[in-house]
Amino acid sequence: MMAAQHTPESILALARQFMESRIFLSGAELGLFDCLASGAMTAGEIADKKDFDPRALTILLNALTAMGLLEKNGEQYSCPVPITGMLGSASPGSVLPMVLHVAGLWHRWSNISDIVRGIPVAQTPGVFDSDAQLAAFIGAMHVIGARMAPEVVKAVAPGDARALLDVGGASGTYTEAFLRVCPGMRATLFDRAPVVELARARLAGSGLEDRITFVAGDFYEDELPGGHDLVFLSAIIHQNSPRENIELYRKCRRAMAPGGRLVIRDHIMEPDHVHPASGALFAVNMLAATPGGSTYTFDEIRETLEEAGFSRIRLLQSGDFMNGLVEAFH
Repeated sequence: MMAAQHTPESILALARQFMESRIFLSGAELGLFDCLASGAMTAGEIADKKDFDPRALTILLNALTAMGLLEKNGEQYSCPVPITGMLGSASPGSVLPMVLHVAGLWHRWSNISDIVRGIPVAQTPGVFDSDAQLAAFIGAMHVIGARMAPEVVKAVAPGDARALLDVGGASGTYTEAFLRVCPGMRATLFDRAPVVELARARLAGSGLEDRITFVAGDFYEDELPGGHDLVFLSAIIHQNSPRENIELYRKCRRAMAPGGRLVIRDHIMEPDHVHPASGALFAVNMLAATPGGSTYTFDEIRETLEEAGFSRIRLLQSGDFMNGLVEAFH
């Protein structure tokens, strides 16, 4: 792949890109978009309400206005309706959970240079500093998944599958999508105990509760519940080393009925590990967050699935985002 054509100006612009990102993430972390959702306020009023430093807040609000995220009329700031719809915590289509999750990655990404130098850095994948961070991450996964799930389920074509195991099922976004397409299907959602409770709460009132079994556990340590003819492994393998994935695939296989199908959703990389670009960048995220995670090519996934005992392995779908699909059979 040929390098992009850069100039000194474009290189310097690249070096400064973090500045607008940090301003925006701070605005989200501080709740400024929610604060202004109900109406215009001055910096002093916001500072009094939130107990912020007035000078620092004013500088931040002016920068957010310069970026087009807020509006300013005299001394009053307001949040435009389209921005409130995207970043207000009460908005059904809000991407705020994902923004807050990205904000949480900031410190991990600051360690990348040390990681490449071989300097030990604490990495605890799947462990969050607070319940709020966990809820933000699970909410972020739902924001992404809710848009993608119907098309993924269509590509999977579950057919006459009747017993789904959603491994690391988070808030049940994909469990719900499968059950709505397959009226005769029942599902088991498996995730860590706090996440299972988030899923149970989100799916309350969905009309699907009597078709879902919620099972708490840790797939690194526990066996998976058995008897399933379709196992869905969604956005998980990138956080693991190849050896960890082999062990997870073996657990999936033991949880499957003979002839059952495993479907993996993740980034599926081209052999150069450069395309799709989103997958190459996401591999850096795994470098920052995990001891052995990465993004994998179809051949790399196929080899580990074969070692775990699977056969009839096929690429169902490639994609520019985390919508690649690989299937394998017991």
